[in-house]
Amino acid sequence: MAVKKRVFILSLLVMMCGCSFVNTPPDPISDLLDRVEKLNIGRNGYILGKPLTDDQKELARRQSVAIENPDLIKFNEKNLFVVAERKTQRPVILYEQHETVNREKLREIVGELFLDFGEPTVFTHDKVIYWAYGKEKKIPETVYRKAKEEKQKFEILATVKLTSDLKITKKAEVNTDGTKGSVYYIISSPPVLKAITSKGSSSESQ
Repeated sequence: MAVKKRVFILSLLVMMCGCSFVNTPPDPISDLLDRVEKLNIGRNGYILGKPLTDDQKELARRQSVAIENPDLIKFNEKNLFVVAERKTQRPVILYEQHETVNREKLREIVGELFLDFGEPTVFTHDKVIYWAYGKEKKIPETVYRKAKEEKQKFEILATVKLTSDLKITKKAEVNTDGTKGSVYYIISSPPVLKAITSKGSSSESQ
C-alpha cells in the first residue's frame, strides 16, 4: 500500500508540474507591439509600442482623458495625446491636433516631423504627408509606389500621417493674408489597432 501511495503521489506531482509548464496562448497584440517597438518611432519621449516610464504613468494618471474603449487609456502632455493599452501600458496611438494655425506654424510642425522621421514615403495633394514602415524600417517612396502600381501586397507595420487644411509647400507669409487652418498628425500601427478593435468586438459578442 505504501508503494502504491508513493506512486500515486509521484504521479500527481508529475501532473501538477506538467500543468505548470503548459504554454499559454500567444497574445497577438503584444507580439505586434514588440515588433512595432523595434521601429523606434515616436514623439516627445513616447515610443510607439514601448511601455510607459514611471514618470509617464504618473502623468497618465494626472492628465487622464475619457475614452470609450475599456482596454485603453488616454492622456495628454501639452499638445501631444497618447493612447495606450491599459494592461501593458504601451502606446498604440500618438497624435497632435491644432485647429487654427497659420502657415508659419504649419511649416514648423512639418519641419519637426521631417527631423524625426526623415523623407516621407508619400507626399500627396500638397496637404498630406505619409511615412510608412515595414517589418524593419521605413518604406521608400519608390518601393511604395511600385508596389501600388503593380498591386503587390506588402506589410505596413506602422504609419505617421499628417493632414493639413493649408497647402504645405506654400511659402509662409507671417501676418500677411491671415489664412489659418487645422493640422493633424497621427502615429499608429494599423495591424495593432485592427487587433484591438477585433478584441473589443469579440468581447461584446460574448
